[in-house]
Amino acid sequence: MLAEHANRLRHRAGSAGGHYESYFVRANHPTRRLAFWVRHTIFSPRGRPQDALGELWAIVFDGERGRHVAVKQEWPLALCRFDDQTLRITLPGAALDAHAAQGHCASGSHRIDWDLRYAGAAPALLLLPPSLYDGSFPKAKSLVSQPSVHFSGHLRIDGETLEVERWPGSQNHNWGRQHTDRYAWGQVAGFDGHEDSFLEAASAKLRVGPWWTPWITPLVLRHRGREHRLNALWRSLRARASLQGFEWRFDSADDVLRVQGQMSARAADFVGLRYANPPGGIKHCLNSKIAHCELQLDYADGGARETLVSDRCAFEILTDPSDHGVVLAC
Repeated sequence: MLAEHANRLRHRAGSAGGHYESYFVRANHPTRRLAFWVRHTIFSPRGRPQDALGELWAIVFDGERGRHVAVKQEWPLALCRFDDQTLRITLPGAALDAHAAQGHCASGSHRIDWDLRYAGAAPALLLLPPSLYDGSFPKAKSLVSQPSVHFSGHLRIDGETLEVERWPGSQNHNWGRQHTDRYAWGQVAGFDGHEDSFLEAASAKLRVGPWWTPWITPLVLRHRGREHRLNALWRSLRARASLQGFEWRFDSADDVLRVQGQMSARAADFVGLRYANPPGGIKHCLNSKIAHCELQLDYADGGARETLVSDRCAFEILTDPSDHGVVLAC
């Protein structure tokens, strides 16, 4: 799938079914515990399409000083433009296309400005099997339109400039009628010693009436010039996963490769966000872009075991409001 097709808008103006749709860019400093995330979102509540909003979110993570700055603004969707066929977004405070992101966002006492360019040649990465993207299941879809890109430019955080020079990251797209009931999601754009490798993984639980499904864990790993798609629905159901506090473990395999993974972060490495759900209610997104990831790779042909490590991991947990101990910033 080409990036342009991956970025096609799924929102339909005036639809009363409820919808959210996000385009976000994110990247990490190549060696330091610094990262950014900028998210451009449509939110349309079920039954009230006239109240649809355009939202702008931004976070700069500073794990060196233990200081993360998060901001959010929103406007009536009529004041925002999301192109139907290509990545071209204009909000009152920002613009995003397939090569650049510029804007500013302020809330409370904080303000973040950004002027970034990005480029890369890797094809789009589909976390789900292609046939599921235009169907009704699952209700939430996610893909990486442009993986393994590099960002350059600068950020300003409360007036302090942070230069960005070839930070590895990605441009992403997700949408749906409602948020996944519970998930852990992770992404790594480059492991130590394997800067071209890329991981996209998630574990999700869905609520069906009073019952919960087991963890469903799709995973795609690009490594050593090959894409390992451990994302067929039956394989995702057979994979093992657990989420205990801020530690997520997963284990999946096909006829070629077994991947055992672990992602973790301290509570202080997360920023808490309130995600409104189109059917109603609020989900809590615990968002970190400076988490730790470790993968153990075992090959069915008896090849040498590999261990991949990165401290530049994007790691999110979506849950219902609870005593998770993460401060909610927005």
